[in-house]
Amino acid sequence: MATRIVVGLALGPAFLAALYILPPAALAVVVAFIAGMACFELLRAAKVAHHNGMYIFSVLAAVLIPAGHAAGLGSWTARAVAILLMAALFLPALRRYGTQGEIRFEHIIVCLFGGIGIPLFLSALVRLKQFDNGQFYVLLPVICAFTTDIGAYFFGVFLGKHRGITQVSPNKSLEGYVGGIVTGCLCMLLYGLLVEHFGGIEVRLPVMALYGLLGSAVTEIGDLSFSLIKRQCGVKDYGTLLPGHGGMLDRFDSTTFAAPMLLLLVEVLPAF
Repeated sequence: MATRIVVGLALGPAFLAALYILPPAALAVVVAFIAGMACFELLRAAKVAHHNGMYIFSVLAAVLIPAGHAAGLGSWTARAVAILLMAALFLPALRRYGTQGEIRFEHIIVCLFGGIGIPLFLSALVRLKQFDNGQFYVLLPVICAFTTDIGAYFFGVFLGKHRGITQVSPNKSLEGYVGGIVTGCLCMLLYGLLVEHFGGIEVRLPVMALYGLLGSAVTEIGDLSFSLIKRQCGVKDYGTLLPGHGGMLDRFDSTTFAAPMLLLLVEVLPAF
């Protein structure tokens, strides 16, 4: 836990610097790096990375999609990259069909999810930064994911009695899941008050509470979803890049689900 906290404290200032100090493109670079590493870790866990061309094309796609969003060409870039990646994956599969090096369809699906799905979801962070007051909006998924995870952990440790709700994570309890959502909602309200006080803008607190409720619920689904993938692939962690946290995907699995949900909510019901 100590290592986990130290690494988290080291990463926090770096992310804040990308938001407030460095040029706007810095956030896209950070998201592209996270997406590329997450894609590679997913393919390695699913044992797809030994097909060299498949993981190279997939990681490249994962890097290009956030860059396209930063350039204001998000939808166009995503469609173009998706078409090119499908071609790069299916053409070798057609050529190798019936041979010893045959590429399975499920491997192609993993590559498409890693190369398109994950970066497209994470690119919501880049899109949030582009809104008015985007420097405050972009923190919503990060705060929601991190505080929900922390709340679920401590509520589960100290109050958890009803465990085994799902066999994907049998040690996690109902109290932990509920505590995570409560913590996420409270921290989102606290963040709204801080933005209102220090940012000098009016914040709709009931909307912030809704952000916390839905964002935290999706955060926990994201955590369980990527845990399911790990269990089925037979790995404990996606990597060792971040000591105490595992791989990049271990740290940003919840954010991958929370970011598009918060983007949707901000587009439909802005809080400030």
